[in-house]
Amino acid sequence: MGELTELLQGLRDGDGGSVDRVFVLTYRELRELAHQRLRRAHPITVLDTTSLVHECYLRLVRLGQLNAGDRSHFLAYAARVMRSIIVDTIRNRLAQRRGGGELHVTLGTDVADNVAASEQEALRVDEALEELAKLDERLVRVVEMRYFVGLSPEEIADALGVTSRTVRRDWEKARLLLHAALRDGVG
Repeated sequence: MGELTELLQGLRDGDGGSVDRVFVLTYRELRELAHQRLRRAHPITVLDTTSLVHECYLRLVRLGQLNAGDRSHFLAYAARVMRSIIVDTIRNRLAQRRGGGELHVTLGTDVADNVAASEQEALRVDEALEELAKLDERLVRVVEMRYFVGLSPEEIADALGVTSRTVRRDWEKARLLLHAALRDGVG
């Protein structure tokens, strides 16, 4: 059993101090994951790589318990937390634009329209994943681990306890369902 797996076991058993060491061991991977997430979300969020990793850490510490069995499980969980942080940031920005007693100024540039469209697209993807989760939670986990974390089908299969062939089929099915949901509009 590797050091990371032992620390994750400690977290499952209630050793809250292990979370710091887990982040030290995975910080480079978490930064790469955050960078990938933000690259896809740019320019729709004011977060940078470091702030996203640190916010992820704070949310995990606030939860107090992490139920991840190994590196793949932990990175998949961190990807979900990062997705949640980005979506929350976008929703907060959109809510601030819609009111809050602020003076509304209309911009005459295409940049503002492009940023708003990108934010809406990110929210549509999140909504599509939420709808997909109602149909098949495993499909969403496959998308998160493959697309957002960059794990191989074999790593995903190991994390989910299925075969890599099942992961490949799930990936194709999820892609088709998400494409249809985004094309037809979610919600």
